[in-house]
Amino acid sequence: METVTYESGDRVARITLNRPERGNGIVPRMPTELAACVERANLDPEVHVIALAGAGSGFCGGYDLVASAEGDMSGLGEGLEAPPGSPVDPATIAANHAPESNWDPVTDFQFMWRNVRGFMSLFHSEKPVLCKVHGYCVAGGTDMALCSDLLVIGADAKIGYPPARVWGSPTTALWAARLGPMRAKRLLLTGDSLSGVQAAEWGLATEAPPPEKLDERFEALLARVARLPVNQLVMMKLLVNQSLYAQGLHQTQLVGTLFDGIARHTEEGHEFVRRAAEGGFKDAVRQRDEPFGDFGLGDSGVE
Repeated sequence: METVTYESGDRVARITLNRPERGNGIVPRMPTELAACVERANLDPEVHVIALAGAGSGFCGGYDLVASAEGDMSGLGEGLEAPPGSPVDPATIAANHAPESNWDPVTDFQFMWRNVRGFMSLFHSEKPVLCKVHGYCVAGGTDMALCSDLLVIGADAKIGYPPARVWGSPTTALWAARLGPMRAKRLLLTGDSLSGVQAAEWGLATEAPPPEKLDERFEALLARVARLPVNQLVMMKLLVNQSLYAQGLHQTQLVGTLFDGIARHTEEGHEFVRRAAEGGFKDAVRQRDEPFGDFGLGDSGVE
């Protein structure tokens, strides 16, 4: 494992995103390794519950897009074994993102859909997944958080999907399922984020303890869930998940993943990449978010 760590004990399997020097940014290896860890936990009879967290200053800052947004796709297929010309071949990805070329949406979909499958391993996990969010959980990081069953979010943390403003669409498409259509639209039609306190008020988080109490409250909930027999936990999770399957979650995710590719190939999406190539990815994000008053880890955007 290069992007996550795994350990287990006391009925809990702990998966930790482990690229703290890059804000736990998502690279192609991460969803694959995440799914492998989930399967390991599900097959371990001693494990009752899975704990998902992030190392370093925050949970996850989204996809590691600095190089690709600035025009270098060479690292996108790193760690994935695939023949030349495949949808995960960096050369294929780069050619498919060139503004002057013909864009193949299916190639784009094939690349991104593999990430969705990795994130959804959390949702499909037979055993419940509890996610601890500290610092920040934005953009693609929310795919993993929202695919978890329960979220405990630090009161001062920031969670949301700013790429809804340009260059992105949530591929796992779980915002409406977690918040309802009106509140999902409130976030996705603005790209605003929630603080941990707001996330709890909106029903996204089970609770939002102050930062110094986050670990304690998360461990207390883990221990409480872990008391149940594995068979009961599996049945209760399956029972609740059926309602989301019946609502057409799979179909919505297909649309969300296709829309994500479209968002990266609009005129505005290409302009975002041009700004990133000229001034750097961070500057392009600053230009996107500063008009909304929430660039960086400050204001969440929701009053």
